[in-house]
Parts: sequence; C-alpha cells; structure tokens
Amino acid sequence: MADVLLTVGTRKGLFIGRRRDGAWEFDESPYFNAQAVYSVAIDSRGDRPRLLAGGDSAHWGPSVFHSDDLGRTWTEPARPAVKFPKDTGASLERVWQLHPAAAEPDVVYAGTEPAALYRSEDRGESFELVRPLWEHPTRSKWVPGGGGEGLHTVLTDERDPRAVTVAVSTAGVFRTADGGASWEPANSGVSAVFLPDPNPEFGQCVHKVARDAANPDRLYLQNHWGVYRSDDGAGRWTDIGADLPSTFGFTVAAHPHRGDTAYVFPINADADRVPADRRCRVFRTEDAGTTWEPLTAGLPSEDHYGTVLRDAMCTDDADPAGVYFGNRNGEVYASADDGDSWRQLASHLPDVLCVRAAVLA
Repeated sequence: MADVLLTVGTRKGLFIGRRRDGAWEFDESPYFNAQAVYSVAIDSRGDRPRLLAGGDSAHWGPSVFHSDDLGRTWTEPARPAVKFPKDTGASLERVWQLHPAAAEPDVVYAGTEPAALYRSEDRGESFELVRPLWEHPTRSKWVPGGGGEGLHTVLTDERDPRAVTVAVSTAGVFRTADGGASWEPANSGVSAVFLPDPNPEFGQCVHKVARDAANPDRLYLQNHWGVYRSDDGAGRWTDIGADLPSTFGFTVAAHPHRGDTAYVFPINADADRVPADRRCRVFRTEDAGTTWEPLTAGLPSEDHYGTVLRDAMCTDDADPAGVYFGNRNGEVYASADDGDSWRQLASHLPDVLCVRAAVLA
C-alpha cells in the first residue's frame, strides 16, 4: 500500500496525516493554530514536493504559506503573496483555491474572494492578478453566494497551458483559450433556479467542478441544485442527477485514473444542509452519471448531520485510488479501494474546510 500525505484544512488550523505501511498517523498539533485554512495544494511536480496553504488569521488577515519539507516548517513571504492592486479598490478576504498548473512546472493559480484569479510563476511565492477576468464586462452583475463571492475552482489542461477553466459563486463557469487574455461564460444547460430567468448566460451558483481522468474534455459539475456533465470542455452541460437522492450538494471529485468515474456527497436541500436523508453516503458513478451507487461500507449508519463542503473531498493518485472527505462535524474518512470501503481517520476536529492527498514517492 502506497505511502500517502493527507492535509486537512479546518476553521482552526491545518492537520497533516501520513499513511506509512498501511497505518495512519497525524501530527500532534495543528499548523496555523486558530487560522481558518480554506485552501491547500500538494505540488508534486518538482524534485521536492511543495505544500501550499491559504491561511486566514482573524488578526493578521489572509496569506499564502509554503513548505518544502512536507509541512514540518512553513515560510510566509516577506511581502503578501496575493494582494489586490490599489487601483482595483479591493482587498483580499481569503484564498479559496490553490492549483498547480497541469502543463507549466512552476505555475500555480490562486482563486480568491473577492472573486479573482491570480497566477504565480515561482511555485506560489508571489502572484499577479489576471486582469482580463477581474475586468470582465459581466463582473458588475456578479453576486456573492451564501459563503461570499469566491473563485473556488481552477482547472488547467495538460494538453494546452493556455486553456483554463474557473468557477465562481455566484457567477458560474468561465473559460479562456488564450492564457487569460479573454474569458467567456460557459454555463449553457446549467440552471439558476433562484433567478427570474433560470437559464442565464452567467449567474449560476456553481459549487465545484472536476475533470474526468480519461477524457480531459469531460467535466463534472455540482451546482446549487443540479449535478451536470460536459463532454466538450464546458461548452454545454447535461443534467446527470436523476439517479441521486438529492441534486443539492457542494463537492464533486473525479477518480484519478478511471474515466467516467466521479464522486459526490448529496445534501438534503439548500434550506436543510445535512446529508441527504440524514445518511452519511458518498455516491459514485462509473458511467459518467447515467447511474450512481451509494458507498456506505464503514461509514456511520445512524442519523448523520456532517455536511461536506466544496473542497472537503478529494482523491489521491494511488492505484487503487484513495478517496477522502471531511465534514463540519470535524470527522475525516478515507477509502483505500476507490470508495468501496471506508474508515474514520479523525474526529472532533474543527469544521473541515478542505482536504488534499497525494502519494509520497
């Protein structure tokens, strides 16, 4: 069984676990004590893995930290890594997403609140605002979601470094094919049930987007009501939620190796944010959303109230794949067999905001 590094960002610090020889062990105390950690990335592209964490101190404000020794020590740049230029009139609320680019070894993207995209060319030590998206003509009509106006998803394409797809709550999906010089809304087929026009060009409350392992043009989307698939890189979306107990939810993750395979965690409703039917279940599709099956072996069978947030589910790159999720009960669960069976790794943590895992070489 491969050794794995697991990072768990919570409302009060970052917890790091390691699986060695099949046994899990967590570090004794959290990093960034009392800071909310909304984003983590494990950048394994270089000779030495780099961890990136988006911390948010109630006293000092948000910052991006990095570690080159698997989290034992952390560095904060002398100048803020992510900062809004003065002429924007904006100030950074938090870093929602940190994403190592698929086709550019030193490039890392950051998604922020207010909703903006930043690009780093030094593995996350400094970032520059991607202005064409910030100055998009639709921006004045973007409306914050319940958790704020956050750019929470960044997807890059290993075939083409100029192709980037992002998602914003609540503006929807936007994509560029020219390295960020221009952006277009990409929400055709995704509904916005809370708007007078339920099928607008933009304004959807997209919660998360993931890319299929075998077909890079296939994307999976969890919406504020609705689970969707695109087969043309977000050009058009099709509803694939008919077989689920609820189409409301926050997270979606794709299997790292197997095409047509993705995972969601359905929530009862936007007005009842607990697991669907109050049961702790991950749902998996192996046919690109035609059917879904509940994965429950090893998960609690009694009434359950642990909501899984948008970045609180992930997969690693092992084979068979590890699947992980954390919830607002402070519980963390892991599967080492593609989701077929589960075990609890941690309990009584603060609210889990994000989870990331990677195999250690």
